Amino acid sequence: MQFRQQALSKLQSPEEIDLPVRFARPQGWLVLTVTVLFVIAASVWAVTGTVSSTLNAPGILTHGQGSYVLQSPVAGQVTAVLAEEGKRVAAHTPVLRVRTAQGTTVVRTLAAGRLTTMVATIGSVVTTGADVASVERIARAGDPLTATLYVPAESGATVPVGASVDLTVQSVPAQQYGVLRGRVKAVGRTAQSRQRISTFLGSSQLGEEFSQHGQPVAVLVQLDAVPHSRSGYAWSTSDGPPYAVDSMTPASGAVHLAAQHPIDWLLP
Repeated sequence: MQFRQQALSKLQSPEEIDLPVRFARPQGWLVLTVTVLFVIAASVWAVTGTVSSTLNAPGILTHGQGSYVLQSPVAGQVTAVLAEEGKRVAAHTPVLRVRTAQGTTVVRTLAAGRLTTMVATIGSVVTTGADVASVERIARAGDPLTATLYVPAESGATVPVGASVDLTVQSVPAQQYGVLRGRVKAVGRTAQSRQRISTFLGSSQLGEEFSQHGQPVAVLVQLDAVPHSRSGYAWSTSDGPPYAVDSMTPASGAVHLAAQHPIDWLLP
């Protein structure tokens, strides 16, 4: 009872009327101000800001027209290798000479291109239908390189045509010369089987490698051309490597997907 009377007397004291009422300490006002500013900034960023993402996928540099596997039409022993691996060959160019029981047969290319792999060697025995070489189809000597990426089928729909791509080329040190620049030209609509990839690239090993995690979707990347550079293409560094890049060179691509507003995934 005594404490109550003291409290009432303080409330009724005229000396207390002119004293200001303290609602919060200065430290509290500072924390409140910072919190309000942070909420405002986060709201503006959620509406106007963007979040970029990338999709990584393995691939290979090609001329975009595929390859074919050259097979021996006869069984016998290889007596001569008539074409050099890595060189361009015209259609119907002699590649091998095979001695059979009926005589000597010359194995020739089916179409013009570049001899990427020579399987048969002098003295080896081949059977009818055996793979003896791989030839990449090239219509003209100046055909530009492209890159084919093999993206997981479930991610293929997220890749837009025109998206920028950074390619790390196996034969080019990225720390020294950077990455190769390009843009998505086309996205496959159907998943690629191991056999289909092997047929297109002319290599069963590559078909196995690119389909080991399931059937992927092929994404065609057009490389950014720069005529004055030694390689003929644009790199993240000023000049890129001081040498040309060959087709059938493995590469890994980072596809820059379309930027999304954060509010799209904050408020689905």
